Amino acid sequence: MKHRHTNLKHIAIGAIVLTSTLAFAPLAVAQTEAASTTAANPLAQADKDFVQAASMSSSTEIDAAKLATANSEDKDVKSFARHMMLDHTKLSVQLKMAAPHGVTIPMNNSDTTVLGPLRGLKGKAFDEAYISKVGVEGHKQAVAAFEKEISDGQDAKLKKAAQDALPTIKKHYQMAQDLAVKKGVSQ
Repeated sequence: MKHRHTNLKHIAIGAIVLTSTLAFAPLAVAQTEAASTTAANPLAQADKDFVQAASMSSSTEIDAAKLATANSEDKDVKSFARHMMLDHTKLSVQLKMAAPHGVTIPMNNSDTTVLGPLRGLKGKAFDEAYISKVGVEGHKQAVAAFEKEISDGQDAKLKKAAQDALPTIKKHYQMAQDLAVKKGVSQ
């Protein structure tokens, strides 16, 4: 039991270190082309689209969660944000590990159209926008992207990564919907 506790502690510390490292990256980067490929390892368009959508989704979730820790005063919103930061950091690492050799996964390609409007908001106004745009709408789009990769993707490892991550993304979507109901945010 002590060995398992130690492993979990190391995993948590690794996620915190990775998250801390990401904190010093630019908060928002214009949309970049994901999945740069080599001639030796081209990806099908469906797989390129998935890599772009998945990496942007997680990057946006992480950066929005950082904003939430600073701009929200609500303990439930901050708790949700911390949960999103940890899970999406883990999902980003899993996506990178699933990518075929020669495929680059961008790690800092947040959607500036989502983050930009959040920056100037504080308190309840921030909470409502964050829950609606990032929590509910962001996860709704992510579920669709992961389901599309599962049905249309050509790369077996990326399809498997999408299948493995989909339950977590669906759980996040449900958590966001529940938080919206609890806080009276229209969906």
